[in-house]
Amino acid sequence: MPDSLGRRLARLRVQHGWTQQALADRLALSRVAISHFEMGQAVPSERTIILLAGLFRCEPHELVADTFYPLGKALRLPPIAPRYTEVELQLALFERDLGWLAQLPSVRAELRAEWLPQLARVHAGSADERERAAIVAAIAQLTSKQR
Repeated sequence: MPDSLGRRLARLRVQHGWTQQALADRLALSRVAISHFEMGQAVPSERTIILLAGLFRCEPHELVADTFYPLGKALRLPPIAPRYTEVELQLALFERDLGWLAQLPSVRAELRAEWLPQLARVHAGSADERERAAIVAAIAQLTSKQR
């Protein structure tokens, strides 16, 4: 039996610890739009489904599978959606570069000079508190490695 897409969205939102406003901010939508999706008063566009799928770390078709999402819209969804944020990418690259410190301690000054401004830029551009905390931890890790 098909599930309500709205209930699924609400459940996923709560699992991620986001309020309707926090989810709306990530999607550049209003809180009211999120509320309408969750209550079944509005159907998210294909673009919104793709963005939601990325945020919830699933594919667009998985997100709408076995729901009352319109078939015509579902057929226009791409098979995959981006799942990672710019912050996650930068932190992964930072961790990779930190691995070089263990092998080549001589690159410490170069690594610090490259990553401190980069991490500060990413921090300034992030509104997500979890991401901001991860960036602060990365900066602390980089500066403590300098000792």
